[in-house]
Amino acid sequence: MSADQIFEKKNVLVTGGAGFIGSHLCERLLKEANVICVDDFSNSHPDNVNHLLQYPDFEFINHDVNLPLDLDKFDELDKFKVKFQGIQEVYHLACPTSPKDFEKLKLKSLLANSSAMINTLDLAVKYHAKYVFASSSVVYGDPTDTVDTFAENFQGIVNHLTPRACYDEGKRFAETCVETYRQMYGLDAKIIRVFTTYGPRMMLREGLFIPDFTLDALSGKDLVIYGDESFTTSLCYVSDVVSGIARLMATGPEVKLVNIGGDQIYRLVDVANMIIKMTDSSSKVVFEPALLFATKKGMPDLSYTREALGWMPLVRLEDGLQKTIDYTVANKEALLYNHDS
Repeated sequence: MSADQIFEKKNVLVTGGAGFIGSHLCERLLKEANVICVDDFSNSHPDNVNHLLQYPDFEFINHDVNLPLDLDKFDELDKFKVKFQGIQEVYHLACPTSPKDFEKLKLKSLLANSSAMINTLDLAVKYHAKYVFASSSVVYGDPTDTVDTFAENFQGIVNHLTPRACYDEGKRFAETCVETYRQMYGLDAKIIRVFTTYGPRMMLREGLFIPDFTLDALSGKDLVIYGDESFTTSLCYVSDVVSGIARLMATGPEVKLVNIGGDQIYRLVDVANMIIKMTDSSSKVVFEPALLFATKKGMPDLSYTREALGWMPLVRLEDGLQKTIDYTVANKEALLYNHDS
């Protein structure tokens, strides 16, 4: 008998739930589930989920998922009857993605793609839960002059000994963990390879270009691109990405790996100039040496994603940027205060 025949609402666990994508995912899942958000704020901020604390179907757990997680020890989860009902879905999103803080978060990245994988997959096995892991387009390696669009079956080339291998090779190992648990336990575990995503609640002053472009344009400061005019990326608005994640979880075990991302490539300098124009700013674009974590990104081949999920990106870049700008304008003082405090 399936859980939806037994229980009024399913219980879902989201690691990294106070992060940029994670907080938007928690919001969406609250429409249909009891949401257990797990985060330790090492790469996120409480403000991302403070507005969710008012909902009885939401519970926040301050925990480093790189350490084992015993849900039975949290009395606040009694309202979800976790000891009786367990959890039905696990979304593992926790992993640092800060370009500027990448060096100091290296071990966190390494553990998020190893120890945390085992911990969250073990939870899924314990509760017979479905599982979705947020992987990354970095598993395909860097785009080249001949290959900049990647299908799920593309065998990427990643140097496992580079300074950022804890993330790039880490995501590949993490995917191996998911597939191994599928094989060994029959777990309905899935992988979603997320391409560059943007929108409200991105971290500030961490080398993430769209929020920093927006703040600088509003302040009349130079917009800094860490690279040169050839720097390109695909872009997908966060609500589209969250929709893809939720759709993947809803599929059967035959769907186990999909790409999610924008289906156009943009030059970063063009995006920066769009933001300058949209904010009526006098700012200029300047270039600085590339950051270790800020690399060119390719574009997803979405053929299989459309077939398997019925998904495609819906939000136009202009509309997504406007929403991001509006959010930044409305929250500018609080955002800067929280960043500096």
